[in-house]
Amino acid sequence: MLLRTADGSTPALPPFDLGRIVTEAGIDPVATILTIWVAGAYLVGVRVLRARGDRWPVGRTISFVVLGMGSFAFATMSGLGAYDNVMLSVHMVQHMILTMVTPLALALGAPVTLALRTLPARPRRWLLAVVHSTPVKVLSFPPLAFLLFVLSPWVLYFSAWYPASAESTYVHEMTHLHLVATGALFLWPLVGVDPVPGRVAYPFRMLLMVLTLPFHAFLGVTIMNQDALIAEDHFRGLGLDWLPDPMDDQHLAGGILWGTGDVVGLIFFMALFAQWVRSSMREAEREDRRLDRLERQERQDRQNRLGGPEPDPDRSAQADAGGRRVPAAE
Repeated sequence: MLLRTADGSTPALPPFDLGRIVTEAGIDPVATILTIWVAGAYLVGVRVLRARGDRWPVGRTISFVVLGMGSFAFATMSGLGAYDNVMLSVHMVQHMILTMVTPLALALGAPVTLALRTLPARPRRWLLAVVHSTPVKVLSFPPLAFLLFVLSPWVLYFSAWYPASAESTYVHEMTHLHLVATGALFLWPLVGVDPVPGRVAYPFRMLLMVLTLPFHAFLGVTIMNQDALIAEDHFRGLGLDWLPDPMDDQHLAGGILWGTGDVVGLIFFMALFAQWVRSSMREAEREDRRLDRLERQERQDRQNRLGGPEPDPDRSAQADAGGRRVPAAE
């Protein structure tokens, strides 16, 4: 994360290449604290489950800790974080990781389910109250979550928001959290396994996912074809002689948003379709088991009627529709 120094100058950075993603990695205080605390709390929950003999899928742990919090740390503390305010193209890679990769991996880790299984009674009630509170239900309402997800980037890049994030540490950090939050609000009910509000039938989930594709493409093409430079004063004033032309870099950033948005969106679509197929197969298995139980019960009842003791004629009277007592059928 490159911001102005106290005298208003720009810290020197070497020319960017792929190797700088590793060599220019650093510590971001907010990202470091969040990564340690959130990943640590999740691992403590897994340990509590195992200590009492319960199982927790290893894949969920890998998804949340390694892919989820790992991608968040990578996007904010690797060289991507060092150059995200220097090159819009680098920022765009960071943007896609924070809005799509990180929320998806966190959702597949099922942290709410883990917390409900490990927290004491009172904190568990608090968590349930938050999950089912009116603000959460409103924000996770699928059409609203969809609008927040697709409109936030337009506001970010075509208002004073992005220039402010380049100049202010606080706005910069809050922007990172906002990108993750909007991605989570949209993706968690669609692909996650937690019992959260906003879950809808699979056909509607597929429709929402498909609708995101043209929005990313249209935004990417708009950025590529725009004549005005995003955050022009900021990029023109960096004073780094190795930087590419800001307009060329902006065209590259738009292409990254267009291409990766479609690719990642299609991956999400296929993952969601696979979940739908597995859910349908599990439902079919449950229905088969239910029908098998009914068939076994009917067969047992038939055997009892045919092979059981003869009915007692003195006690086998039955009431007819009018309430009269009549002898049971032989």
